[in-house]
Amino acid sequence: MNFSYRNLFDLSDKSAIVTGGAGILGRHFCHGLVEAGAKVAIVDINIEAAQKLADEINVQFPHRATAHYCDLTIEEDVERMVKEISHQLGDVTILHNNAAGKSSDLNAFFADFENYSLSQWSDILNKNLTSMFLVAKHVGSLMRNQGKGGSIIQTSSIYGIMGPDHRIYEGSFYLDRQINTPAIYSASKAGVVGLTKYLATYWAPFGIRVNTITPGGVESGQNDTFKEKYSNRIPLRRMAKAHEMVGGLLFLASEASSYITGHNLVIDGGLSAW
Repeated sequence: MNFSYRNLFDLSDKSAIVTGGAGILGRHFCHGLVEAGAKVAIVDINIEAAQKLADEINVQFPHRATAHYCDLTIEEDVERMVKEISHQLGDVTILHNNAAGKSSDLNAFFADFENYSLSQWSDILNKNLTSMFLVAKHVGSLMRNQGKGGSIIQTSSIYGIMGPDHRIYEGSFYLDRQINTPAIYSASKAGVVGLTKYLATYWAPFGIRVNTITPGGVESGQNDTFKEKYSNRIPLRRMAKAHEMVGGLLFLASEASSYITGHNLVIDGGLSAW
C-alpha cells in the first residue's frame, strides 16, 4: 500500500496566511506551519514585529516566511493584502484567521457590564469578529476561484463557548493590571464559532473546510494569583503553554483532518469537561 499516515501532516508546497501572526500565539503558529513544510505569510498590524519574525524564521528556513501589514478592519486593506500574498506565494490553500484586536482604552475595555460603552463594544466587535468576516470573505473567495479546495482555521476562545468564573479575577493581574473578561470578548468569540459553522456548510461543495480552534488560558504574563486560581479549575491542573496550541492547528490545516469541517477543536486542559 503506497500510503503513509505520517505524510498526512506534511504541508510541503502549501502556502498559508496567518493573521495576527506576530502575536503571542501567532508566532508559534507561524513557526509550526513552516516546520511542517508550508510557506507562511505573516499578517499583522505591527509590521515591525511581523518582519522580525519572518527574518527569524528565514534564518532556519530560507525564503519560507514573508511579512505583510494589514488593518483587518478596513476591507480595502484586506483585499490588497490578499492580492499581494497571492501574487507572491501563488495558490493559498491554508488560512489561519487568528487575529484579535486590543483596546486602546483599557479602562473602557475592562469596565463593568452595567457601565460598558457602546463605542467600546462596537470597537472590539469590529476587531474580533468583523475582521474575521472580511478576511474569510476575501481569502475564501480566492480559494474558491483557485478550485483546489483549502482549509480555513479560525481562532476563538474558551470564553466564546462558556462563561468565565469571575471569582478567579479577584486579586488577579495581567502585566501589572487588574483584569476581567468583558462580555464583548465572550460575545465576539462566540460569533467566531458561529461564523465557522456557517462557512463550513457554505463552502463545503468547493472542498474548502472551515474549523475553529478554541484555546483555553495560556500563560503569558499573568500574576501567580491568577495562574493558581485558573489552574485549580483545570483537570490537568495548569495553564497551557503557547506551543501546545500548534498541534491542533497543524492537524486542521493538513490532510490528517480531510473529513473534518465545522468542528470546534477545544484545547483547554479539560476545563469544559467539568
